[in-house]
Amino acid sequence: MSATPEAPVRERDPLTDDQVTHDGPWDVIVWDDPVNLMSYVVFVFRRVFGYPEPVARKLMLEVHRRGKALVASEPREQAEMYVQQLHGYGLQATMQRSS
Repeated sequence: MSATPEAPVRERDPLTDDQVTHDGPWDVIVWDDPVNLMSYVVFVFRRVFGYPEPVARKLMLEVHRRGKALVASEPREQAEMYVQQLHGYGLQATMQRSS
């Protein structure tokens, strides 16, 4: 009769097993386009992000003058939702890991 091999046992490493790595913030970037009116972009920023008029206008002008603007830094899922909403309004938006 042969001996049944025992299943390997994983030893716990208390220094790494209980550590959780959090995904850092993601930047939502809106890009300039030749289609949307500046007033419409302000409207979208107010609707999507809830920004007051002066903040929305400042960000719109940054998009217009510099070609892009960082409009939010959020956890990944929230950033993805914002990008999807902005696309729904016809704006060009991307996201990238915050540096």
